[in-house]
Amino acid sequence: MLRRCRNGRTTHLAWSEMWQETDALAAIQTSDLEEWGGQTVSDLESDVNYLPRSQTVVALSSMSPVIGESFCQCERQEELGPGLSVSRECHCGEEDQGFDWEWDDHFKSSGAFVSCDNRKVSFFSDYSCGTAAIRGTKELTDGQHFWEIKMTSPVYGTDMMVGIGTSEVNLEKYKCSFGSLLGHDEDSWGLSYTGHLQHKGVKVKFSSRFGEGSIIGVHLDTWHGTLTFYKNRHCIGVAATRLQNKKFYPMVCSTAAKSSMKVIRACYTPTTLQYHCCARLRQMFPHCPDVLHAVDVPPGLRTLLHVQLGWVCWTCLVHTWLSPEPSLSTRTPPAQEPSTQNGSSACSVSSLEGHGRKGKVINMTISTHFSVN
Repeated sequence: MLRRCRNGRTTHLAWSEMWQETDALAAIQTSDLEEWGGQTVSDLESDVNYLPRSQTVVALSSMSPVIGESFCQCERQEELGPGLSVSRECHCGEEDQGFDWEWDDHFKSSGAFVSCDNRKVSFFSDYSCGTAAIRGTKELTDGQHFWEIKMTSPVYGTDMMVGIGTSEVNLEKYKCSFGSLLGHDEDSWGLSYTGHLQHKGVKVKFSSRFGEGSIIGVHLDTWHGTLTFYKNRHCIGVAATRLQNKKFYPMVCSTAAKSSMKVIRACYTPTTLQYHCCARLRQMFPHCPDVLHAVDVPPGLRTLLHVQLGWVCWTCLVHTWLSPEPSLSTRTPPAQEPSTQNGSSACSVSSLEGHGRKGKVINMTISTHFSVN
């Protein structure tokens, strides 16, 4: 039988926060009865641990879900008739078939559950009483690692985060409390849906918020030791530097009941001349939706590049491997990329000639390198 805290105020605060966390989702769902499955507070008392008297209760940062930050504009409600509708799962941006890693069912907290071939993780199937987290199956060491996490549920509550961490991160640390797990120590970095970046317990404003339907990209460059975040395939900025010779795992965490995230891309490529050439071409055509269509290369080579290094060529990014490494406190996000709805009108094959000899050398280097291999 669980013991109540002697401090009545602490008990009240703990219950109040758990109740608020669930109420936020209840506003999204159709009714409170659905949310709680018909249970009353007295029914839940036997299932929920009370916070110790010394535990600090973290104030909630948002009680309503973030909207208007989706990668696509497709309708998620399908009309069945007058007054009737059903939620339709969005698959926009989910083109990849092969994945370098998935979520690890053996390294997660008790409130996390995996599905969809271990690519989707859901948190707190009924109600939330703390913070749940999970890490990927692969330890990221040498080379270039890029992955994308799609928010497949309403995004709200104390925190929902995407980031990285070492094997030293305790995924159960906030099991019975609401907190920002990723970045609370020196072994992890986390980007919150509120737009704050956290490391060593320090939060700084890093980007705008993200919500349901948003795609958060993460690029871990072990060669230059940088960690870069993307939102809806546009570069946000460099979050950390000097990460060489360290081993990390991709991680996510959530305090929100019935929340979920999905890995829609998990790529790895060695740091080779192929990668550097594609990265340099991306810099030369920052506004081009797909660099591969701006380079005069044989169709077969274009297909090979798309398979092996497509994420480098189409992401609207600003690579920093040729630039000075900014610190966390002085990081300046790149300017917002202009719309690319006009397709490849922002660039063309002939525009490569505008870069003179450098552009021709890069083009020849790509063709020669791939033909040799």
